[in-house]
Amino acid sequence: MRGAGDEMQIGERIAFYRQRRGYTQSQLAGLVGRSTDWLSKIERGDRQIRRVDLLTDVAAALRVTLGDLMGQPVLLEDDKERDNIPAVRDALMAPGRLSRVLFATTEVPPPDLRQAEQLVEFLWSDYQRGRIAEVVDRLPRLIRTAQQLEDGARDVGDDARRRSWAASARTHHLAATTLSKVGEADLSWIAAERAMKAADEADDPLVLASAARAATHALLAVGRYDDALSLGETAARWLDPQVAAGNPNALSLLGMLHLRTAVAAARRQDRQSAEELLEHAERSAVQLGEDGNYWQTGFGPTNVELHRLSAGLDLGDMAWVARRGENVDVGHLPVERQVTHMIDRARALSYLARDEDALGLLLDAEQAAPALVRHSAVVRETVKTMHKRAPVSAGARSSRLLGLAQRCRAVR
Repeated sequence: MRGAGDEMQIGERIAFYRQRRGYTQSQLAGLVGRSTDWLSKIERGDRQIRRVDLLTDVAAALRVTLGDLMGQPVLLEDDKERDNIPAVRDALMAPGRLSRVLFATTEVPPPDLRQAEQLVEFLWSDYQRGRIAEVVDRLPRLIRTAQQLEDGARDVGDDARRRSWAASARTHHLAATTLSKVGEADLSWIAAERAMKAADEADDPLVLASAARAATHALLAVGRYDDALSLGETAARWLDPQVAAGNPNALSLLGMLHLRTAVAAARRQDRQSAEELLEHAERSAVQLGEDGNYWQTGFGPTNVELHRLSAGLDLGDMAWVARRGENVDVGHLPVERQVTHMIDRARALSYLARDEDALGLLLDAEQAAPALVRHSAVVRETVKTMHKRAPVSAGARSSRLLGLAQRCRAVR
C-alpha cells in the first residue's frame, strides 16, 4: 500500500493526495480548470467524476498515477490463500531478463515447444471463461517457460525459432491482459513490452498485431490515451496486406485494434474519432460476417456493439448506455465479454441512481466470473458509491449490497 486505502472513494483519495502535495482546493481546481465548489463536492463524495480523461488530468496535477486515484489492486492471494501476483512479478522481473549474455546458461533443458504452445492457448481459453484466478495461478510457470523458449531460440531452426518467439509473445500478451484486469497496471505494461519485443522476433504480422493489442490495453490502464491511439493505428496499418487477402485472423485483430483505439479516443473525449474508429471496426465485422473468436478476440458485430456502449460510457451517455445495453444479446460470447458488458451496464445504471438494477447485474456478473468482478477497480468504486447512498433500514444497509462491498474490499 503506497498511500490512500482501498476503502476510500476516489474523492477521498484526491483529498488525501492533494493534502500530501500541499495544495489548497482552490489551487488544485485551478490546475484542472474547474471550480473550487466542484472539487469540494468531488472530495466529499457529493459528486462523481464520470469522465476518465478528467480523472487522468487530476492524477497528472497531483503527480500520481491513475491507479493511485482508482485504488490499489486487491491482491488475488486474498482468495483461497493463493499467492499469485507476487510470483508473476518475480517471473517478469527475474534478473536473467536483463541480459542474456550475463545470465546465459546451458544447464536447463529446453521446454517442449508444442506443449508450451498448447498450454498458452489453454490458458487463453480459461481467461475467456472468466477464470482469472486460475490463469494467474499458472502464469509464473508459463512466463518462465516462455523465457526458456526465448533463450533457446537461437539454437533451433527457423520455424522453431519463430514459433518460440510467437509462444512467448502470446504468453506475455495473456499476462498483460490479465494483469490489467486485476488492476496491476505497472506489471501489465512490463508484460506488454515483453510481448512486443518477442513479437518483433517472431516475424509474423499477426503475432505483432496481437501483441500491440496487449500494449493498447496496458496504455489505457495507465491513462496514456494518445499513445494507445498511436500504437493501435500503426499496428492496424501493418495488417493491411493480410486484411486485403481476406484473412479472418487479420480481420479480427484489425477490428479489435480499432475498438481499443475507439475507447482511447472516447476516454480523451474525442467523440468524432471514437465514432470513426467504431465505424472502421464495424466494417471489419461485416466483412468477417460472424461473431468469431479468431486469436481469442471474440470479435464480430456484437463485440463492436459492446465497445460502442463502452465508449458511450466514457463519453457520459449514461441513459443511452443503460437503455441500449439492455437489448444486446451476449449469451453466445465468451464469459469475459459477457461480464464486462454487465459491469458497463451496472456502472451506467449506478450513475442514474438505479442502484437496485445495478446491484442485480453486478451480482449476476460475480456469479459468472467472481474474480473479474471482485478485483475490478471500477466495480469497487461503483459499489462504494452505491453503499454510501444506500438507505439504512433497522440499523443496517442492504445485506446483498454489503456482502458484495465486502467481497470487493470496498468496505472493511
